[in-house]
Amino acid sequence: MTKTTLTALVAACALVPVAAHAQSESRTYATLGYTAVETGEVDLGAVTGRFGYKVLPWVGAELEAGVGVEDESFDFSIGGSSGTFELKHDVAAYAVAFLPLGEHFEAHARIGYGTTKIESSVVGVSVRQEGESFNYGVGASAFLDGWNGVRADWTRRDFQDGGEADTWSVSYVRRF
Repeated sequence: MTKTTLTALVAACALVPVAAHAQSESRTYATLGYTAVETGEVDLGAVTGRFGYKVLPWVGAELEAGVGVEDESFDFSIGGSSGTFELKHDVAAYAVAFLPLGEHFEAHARIGYGTTKIESSVVGVSVRQEGESFNYGVGASAFLDGWNGVRADWTRRDFQDGGEADTWSVSYVRRF
């Protein structure tokens, strides 16, 4: 037996447990949590859900959608009226890279594209603004039993019109 054949045989045997582990690990997951949106001018909040699929144990895709639940009020100087900023919705799609850091913990980085709609209202007059953004961020998940866990994320949204927002989220995560 040549050295090359022996090396290939040893490498193949070493990869069998890795391949078996990768196939037994859950690849589908969903999250539900709260996201704080900070633009520098306005601070808003949303309930955010995600659905993801790991193509490989370290690479996946993720869809995200959020609905505003926390508005910000402001005073309008003409007539002493007040108004509100309200997050109507967020929708985004991401490519995600995962870094397993033990049996119950993993870090991730993600990059994607999204759209956000915000409405401002003053004395019965509403203005809606929608923006598309290039998004990127990092986070981590800790699993209590391998199926249920907690996830924390930071994501930067760079809007096409030059604006930006930082989002911070904490979510319940469930593997399927």
